[in-house]
Amino acid sequence: MTLLEPQTGDIPLPFPSFMSKPYWEGCARGELLFQRCGHCHGITHTPAVMCAHCTSQQLTWEPSVGTGAVYSWTTVWRPQTPAFTVPYTAVIVDMDEGWQILSNLIGCEHDAAAIGMPVAVEFHPLREGIVLPYFRPV
Repeated sequence: MTLLEPQTGDIPLPFPSFMSKPYWEGCARGELLFQRCGHCHGITHTPAVMCAHCTSQQLTWEPSVGTGAVYSWTTVWRPQTPAFTVPYTAVIVDMDEGWQILSNLIGCEHDAAAIGMPVAVEFHPLREGIVLPYFRPV
């Protein structure tokens, strides 16, 4: 077996928008960012202009400590495009601050993935200035 590794090559790139640009700039600096509402303190990860909890527009970006636990996972053997190296294991991570992120697991065998597995973020440059957050078991 081989260890799960970050993707390389010509995989599709994200297109940072006005809303998501701070998130991708944080990744490039090695910071995993999320938004917190200044009114109700609710947390969101999908970039937004309005709090999903109270509809306030007082959202600010905060750095995450970068640790959490696997909430769910699946291993992909038949990718949507041949640009992806298989297998890869997509994970939903419950971050310690109380939000979730979808990413990939690296640094272990695909069959080592488990619900509750403690993980930490690790950043890997792809191309064209895009840096992707991956998660490694701790």
